[in-house]
Amino acid sequence: QVQLEEAGGGSVQPGGSLTLSCSASGSTYSIESMGWYRRRPGKEREVVASMFNSGDTNYDPSARGRFTVSRDFDKNTVSLQMTALKPGDTAVYYCNAQGPLFGIPMNWWGKGLPVTVSA
Repeated sequence: QVQLEEAGGGSVQPGGSLTLSCSASGSTYSIESMGWYRRRPGKEREVVASMFNSGDTNYDPSARGRFTVSRDFDKNTVSLQMTALKPGDTAVYYCNAQGPLFGIPMNWWGKGLPVTVSA
């Protein structure tokens, strides 16, 4: 299994910045991608940004240009630098890792970090 420990989050005013970080432990050799999802109030959980082991990235259109996902492959960490935050970015943000474990596709999740953007 893979365990994910998140740090960061909190409250910020519109236009502000926050950085979320996540560290993976356990069967990290199974990880093929790491990234961030979020669940906004009243919405389904959705992908924000992710990075594959190849370095390729995937961004939700709402995050592109404002958020940057990065990974430290040696330390098995993933970060999400968020800038120009909007009230609509208010959500619980979840670290995610994906990959096969014993041939079975797996999704691992952190506990979630609340992010509130308000004046």
